Amino acid sequence: MSGHSKWSTIKHKKAATDARKGAIFTKMAREIAVAAKEGGGDPTANFRLRLAVQKAREVNMPADNIERAIKRGTGEQGGVQYEELRYEGYGPGGVAVLVEALTDNRNRTGQEVRHAFARFGGSMGDPGSTAWMFQRRGVILVEKESAPDEERLLEIALEAGADDLADQESHWEITTEPSGFKVVSDALKASGIRVVSAEITMQPTVTVPLEGAQAKSVLALIEALEDNDDVQNVYANFDIPEEVLAEVG
Repeated sequence: MSGHSKWSTIKHKKAATDARKGAIFTKMAREIAVAAKEGGGDPTANFRLRLAVQKAREVNMPADNIERAIKRGTGEQGGVQYEELRYEGYGPGGVAVLVEALTDNRNRTGQEVRHAFARFGGSMGDPGSTAWMFQRRGVILVEKESAPDEERLLEIALEAGADDLADQESHWEITTEPSGFKVVSDALKASGIRVVSAEITMQPTVTVPLEGAQAKSVLALIEALEDNDDVQNVYANFDIPEEVLAEVG
């Protein structure tokens, strides 16, 4: 998981100043609308919506945009209805890839995702071909510079119900069950610990170490998929050195 956790951190830092901010807002609005449609428009009672709104605020999405997206989801305002899709495949070096999309045209999205895999040396797989290598987990990243010592951080996390604390070079990575994610995240923030990112993600159970040209090819594939307006999340089981990630990022 380590390589992809670090890549997620780099992408998180870029998001607030990304030149494609309009595209980021589009993705956020889709997730907010779908979350509101699924569980209602109150973020305090709808955890998926709460996470979506939190992510939108982290990239400075205007409050009016967030409110409009919620209303589209609850039916108070008209709008396009999106379908949730998952694609699976392999990247260079045998890296397993999961792609989650929200689309109003499954044929278009499927063709574009397939093209991205083929362009960067990967291949699409059948449903279930890579999903078995991932498990849904809560993952919280904390900068070492702003965190207490490891022992104290571990104590706070475990008392709140976390499963593990791992050293990811410049960050601590805390993992939880999805059901306990909110409690752990809130406990860290209540203790004054700065959380860099907190999300429910698909965590790989095995990783593939990559360096050099293969590492760059995999990251190019991931970026191409993430640049697609219909793609919400991309998960992969690569493990790439932090310096390579930073160079590409």
